[in-house]
Amino acid sequence: MLLPVPECPLVVILAYDGLCAFEFGCALEVFALSRPEVGAYWYRCVVAGLEDGPLRAGPRLSVMPDGDLSLLEQADTIVVPGWRGVDTIVPEKLLLALQRAHARGARLVSICSGVFVLAATGLLDGRRATTHWHHTEHLARKYPNIRVQPDVLYTEDNGLLTSAGSAAGLDLCLHVVRQDFGAKIANQVARRLVIPAHRDGGQAQFVPRPVAKRPGCRLGTLFDVVRTRLDEDWPVERMALEAGMSVRGLHRHLRDATGMTPLAWLLNERIALARELLETTRSPIMEIARLSGFRSEAGFRKQFRRLSGLTATEYRRRFDATG
Repeated sequence: MLLPVPECPLVVILAYDGLCAFEFGCALEVFALSRPEVGAYWYRCVVAGLEDGPLRAGPRLSVMPDGDLSLLEQADTIVVPGWRGVDTIVPEKLLLALQRAHARGARLVSICSGVFVLAATGLLDGRRATTHWHHTEHLARKYPNIRVQPDVLYTEDNGLLTSAGSAAGLDLCLHVVRQDFGAKIANQVARRLVIPAHRDGGQAQFVPRPVAKRPGCRLGTLFDVVRTRLDEDWPVERMALEAGMSVRGLHRHLRDATGMTPLAWLLNERIALARELLETTRSPIMEIARLSGFRSEAGFRKQFRRLSGLTATEYRRRFDATG
């Protein structure tokens, strides 16, 4: 008996007059282009216009939408690119359309200042969200019920996904692809885009200032050494010795470079390796925990779930690239 071929998921990208062209282009690049290397089962993608087209998207660019907001009624995923102004009122018809879409199970994705559209719906109240670092304080003041995360690339909370500015939108779009099609396909798309296959949502948005370049400051060397020997013990004192600096200096330079403490950075690196091993190998979870530098499987499972939002078993099932 032949099983029916599932219908390709529908992504609807919102467009409006005064559109932020880069964020709009990120969504088109990931969801609208055909992917011969993937096969026929890929996204269907259309553009829904808030107003009748053509819609201005910069001084020399205009967009002609495929239809109006009624397209949102069919969407599996709705992408809201950067909004035309953080204090610009969102039309009631758009708010109602997004609320209805989310209520029936559609995933809502915002890029950069597009979060102000989702915030205006009230759906983000009590939930985590982010935006471009330049707007995070404004978002927190304007919508105090939102749990604004100022130093991350993207967030996901109850089908509501938000990203930081510009290129972080690509990271979030790839995250969506990983959820829908698995790690192997997402990696193929990333390779075509010539971008990292996976930047974790919890990574810092930007480096506040460059790491000082002086003799003895070998932070890059430290990173390389630790990443190849994550199964070993790395107390802060050992990391400082490897970097050729004091413990205090290591804390300062590593926070400047990553926004993290040395131990937080180490934990993130260990979880990143564990993710890779879960995606690309059939190794038992106990062995993956050991290779990633955890002294107990229970401790590994606890930290993995805390940082990834999934159990290790669920993560392997969702992102297995070995098939």
